[in-house]
Amino acid sequence: MSNDNNIFGCYVSVTGGNYTDTQEQKDLAIEQGRLFRSYIWGDSGICDTLKKLNNENYGKDLKLALFQFYVNPIFFEIDNLPEIENYRKKEKSIGIPIIVNDNNFFSKSEESRIEFLKESILQKMDSLEEVVKKKKLDTDVELLRKDLVKLLK
Repeated sequence: MSNDNNIFGCYVSVTGGNYTDTQEQKDLAIEQGRLFRSYIWGDSGICDTLKKLNNENYGKDLKLALFQFYVNPIFFEIDNLPEIENYRKKEKSIGIPIIVNDNNFFSKSEESRIEFLKESILQKMDSLEEVVKKKKLDTDVELLRKDLVKLLK
């Protein structure tokens, strides 16, 4: 279910381990990447759910809010990831980073993992709203949040 009208999209970046890691640690990182992708794009992945919301229903200034999931990012990435990226006027898009690691995802139960994804996405709506206000975009974030809450229940 993909078209140019989806207001939300998903991107996953997986760190395959550090050069000092053992092969076992690198294999675990790759396996965790596969596992996480199944929660995003698998049979009941959250990305298909998010794509039910059409950008035309919320205004003309924002065509895509891209949830960027960083799986086990290295310290350099963590230190340099913003709460939310700048609005890209030409693309009419905003990148929204979310860090995924052992503490908040992989050590949790199936139910807790799904809840983490939903809560993380909903929490990022506050940051999105700030950018929309700051840049004076016509995006109806309140309606978007309301529809998103309904969708994720």
